[in-house]
Amino acid sequence: MSQMKTTIEGAPSFAYLHVDLQPGEAVVAENDAMSSMSAKIELKATMNGGFFSALAMKFLGGETFFVNRFRNPSDTEQRVTLARSTPGDVREHVMDGHALYLQKTAFLARTDGVKLKVRWAGFRSAFAKEGLFRLMATGSGRLWYGAYGGILERTVDGELVVDGGHLVAYQKGIKMKIGKAGGLFSSFFGGEGFVTRLRGKGAVYIQTRSLSGLAAWLNPRFR
Repeated sequence: MSQMKTTIEGAPSFAYLHVDLQPGEAVVAENDAMSSMSAKIELKATMNGGFFSALAMKFLGGETFFVNRFRNPSDTEQRVTLARSTPGDVREHVMDGHALYLQKTAFLARTDGVKLKVRWAGFRSAFAKEGLFRLMATGSGRLWYGAYGGILERTVDGELVVDGGHLVAYQKGIKMKIGKAGGLFSSFFGGEGFVTRLRGKGAVYIQTRSLSGLAAWLNPRFR
């Protein structure tokens, strides 16, 4: 069993991940995620899956064509520190054979037993500002993901309303539907417009801020 030790610090605003690799252990991370590493760690850039899978990850999944694999070839513990390009939270998810869907760009790192693929999310997802495609994590091992803002975990057993662009990750049993936040007048004049209605049973992970909201706030100030 893996003895890999990890610590998330700086959360929720500026989270970063320390990975302490034992001899022979490895972790795979998003391109350009490394902020520092022990000099003895071996770094190898590899395609993000096969050639066509890597293309799909880049152009459809919002990820990079190459990922970096950090391996400890020494006989002592070595540390690599990983961080996302945008400020926000980082979470760990232990994969137990059940799939987890992630929004584009949420992936940070994984152990070798976890696999990522691009899957069609549907027009409902695009209308909810989540994109036409999503990432699907499968396998067993440990997965780290993040988002702009803090990340809240909610358990759905029926229905949950989430504002567009705030859904980070959700389990496979959750279905998505688009609807109004309230009545016609309240939905559009209250600033919420259309929202995402999640139905089913399982865990969902929601970011407290959205990059589109940040852009909308910043743009008028640069004119």
